[in-house]
Amino acid sequence: MSTRKDTQTTLQELKRQISAFAKERDWEQFHTPKNLSMAIAAEAAELMEHFLWKDGPGSIDASNHPAKRKKIEEELADILIFSLEFANIAGLDVATAIGEKMRANAKKYPVDKARGRAEKYTEL
Repeated sequence: MSTRKDTQTTLQELKRQISAFAKERDWEQFHTPKNLSMAIAAEAAELMEHFLWKDGPGSIDASNHPAKRKKIEEELADILIFSLEFANIAGLDVATAIGEKMRANAKKYPVDKARGRAEKYTEL
């Protein structure tokens, strides 16, 4: 498995690595959009558990604590792995999807209205 950094690895390389991992284990039969979406939600809940009952600063402290950070990193990795496998199975181009969503968000949240505010776009 690759241990390269974000600056050295493309999304396509990660998608290929994840796909190969699943193929080697004959797991593609289980990787339906339904199952993968549920796995993403389950892993997101496991990530949230690390921050349960903490306020904002407490959540920052938790994410910087060395032992907790490793577990948080593992949960995030699970979410991303399942998300990229979802993209593989569904034939989605992640960079295109993100680009389109960011353009839509820029329209919903123009800088002059949204800067420094946490309200939903309908409240700006």
